[in-house]
This record gives sequence, structure tokens and C-alpha cells, in this order.
Amino acid sequence: MAAVVTETGRSITTNRVKTGGGTEPNYVAWGTGAGTAVVGNTALFTEAAETRIAGTSTIVTTTSTNDTYQVVGTMTCAGAGKTITNAGLFDAVTAGNLCVLGNF
Repeated sequence: MAAVVTETGRSITTNRVKTGGGTEPNYVAWGTGAGTAVVGNTALFTEAAETRIAGTSTIVTTTSTNDTYQVVGTMTCAGAGKTITNAGLFDAVTAGNLCVLGNF
């Protein structure tokens, strides 16, 4: 499994840290295509037809106090026999910027 913060995701993060501006990346989506996540990705590998959902974001502790931004969302598969191969975090329910991408 590869998971990356994309180049656009890095820009969104620095903008939010420096100016407090921008849209929070908390929309979850998944895809069915093949690929390996790299920082230059701008889209999922074949985004599935299910609508992106707004996840619930929290700050949690992984190694040191409050070191991880976590978004949890529940999606329901609308198509039988669908194999989910990648997931991402966006800053909008449609279009928007891919901030984090993981393939599995």
C-alpha cells in the first residue's frame, strides 16, 4: 500500500497553517482502477460512481500528542461486485483538489 499527501494537498496544508484560509479537505471518495499513489496525482484511479461524503475530522495522537489529522467517513457501495482499490481525501464534494491518496 502506498499513501501520499499530494502536491496540491501540501499547498492546501501550508495555506491553512500560514493564513488560516482555504477549504478543509474532509470529503472521502474511492476508486476502482489500478495505480500507485505518487505526490503528483490529481485524481483517483477511476473514481467510483458513489458520491463523495463529508467525513468527520479530528486531531489524534499516533506517536506524539496531536500529530495526526484524521478523517473518518462511511461510504456504501452501490454496485455489486465492485473492487475498491484506492481512496482519497478532497476539499470539495465535486471537482475539488485531491489532498491525500492511498492505493491498496
